[in-house]
Amino acid sequence: MMKISSSAEATFLEQVFAKYDFSKEDSALLADTLVDADLRGISSHGIQRLAWYLNMIKEHIIEPKNKPIILKETPTSLLIDANQNMGHIASALAMKSLIEKTKKSVISVAVIRNSNHFGTAGYYSRMAAEAGLIGISNTNTRPLVVPTNSKDAFLGSNAFAFTFPADPHPFVFDGATSVVSGGKIQLLAKKGEQIPGEWAIDGDRGVVKDANAAEDILSKVAFTEEQPGGGVLTLGGNSEENSNYKGFGNSLVVELLTGILAQGSISADTNTGKHDFSQFFMAIDPSFFGDLEVLKGNVESMFDRIRNLDKLPGTQIMIPGDREYKRYDENKAHGVSIDDTTTKQLQDIATELNIQSPAAL
Repeated sequence: MMKISSSAEATFLEQVFAKYDFSKEDSALLADTLVDADLRGISSHGIQRLAWYLNMIKEHIIEPKNKPIILKETPTSLLIDANQNMGHIASALAMKSLIEKTKKSVISVAVIRNSNHFGTAGYYSRMAAEAGLIGISNTNTRPLVVPTNSKDAFLGSNAFAFTFPADPHPFVFDGATSVVSGGKIQLLAKKGEQIPGEWAIDGDRGVVKDANAAEDILSKVAFTEEQPGGGVLTLGGNSEENSNYKGFGNSLVVELLTGILAQGSISADTNTGKHDFSQFFMAIDPSFFGDLEVLKGNVESMFDRIRNLDKLPGTQIMIPGDREYKRYDENKAHGVSIDDTTTKQLQDIATELNIQSPAAL
């Protein structure tokens, strides 16, 4: 593993994206989303995604010069065509607009069609929280997730993020509606590590522990028309007795709010044709319902009570987001870790583009 500073990572990423014809503003945004993920310890959505993004640019799945188009707009709603550019760009545009709308109208929603991968869902919800608002972010993805009792992947990992203003920092829940995102398996495969839990299955619903074998299954179901069977499990795991139909239902809700509402591709069809993703965002002004500072105080009081519940020896009760905030401070001070495979990819990208790769700390 190599450690690099977050500032060096940001500089490198901005240079790379600029070389691929992204505007200066868009390059800075894209770099910030990836660095933010790495700082929070969400390495599956950080710089390790860079080579994957660049391949999609070369294949014209992503078109860097295209600008998002606002198709319809009201004081409380927004419909955007991402115009086949990176999902991050249209998503940031959408949330910035929703923040302005919500401060005037209490609640507003946005839907994006013809988009691509948008990084971490929490990035956009935190934008709302930092403005004193509740933020919700959803996306569909490529087909990775096997519905309850099925053998074939059909749904996306379909991320859901929810934020609420609080002190000393906003509450952030950000996660896939499947057991894990495909990126976590991809990262383990790069490291040559085994899958620690029941995350992925083969075509007979047998649990797959080898990360490289699981990544091979996911690559086929997500990027080709081939259906070898298998994929990522829904929340609840491999057994209906453990309520995996609830995870299945969560994934369907996101699918309805994204691919269906945007009139784009559902996750099952994003590996053919347009390769388009869709996103859904909502912002709510909690101050309509009560004094914001009182609400924030009540949130922190509830969290402190939870953290101080009786617990198993040697364990810690953490609120969603606690771990990421802790990692953010640590990684900001000591640098982010890059696996060896990604390090080699970054060096190859630097050589190809005639720029300097990030130096190790």
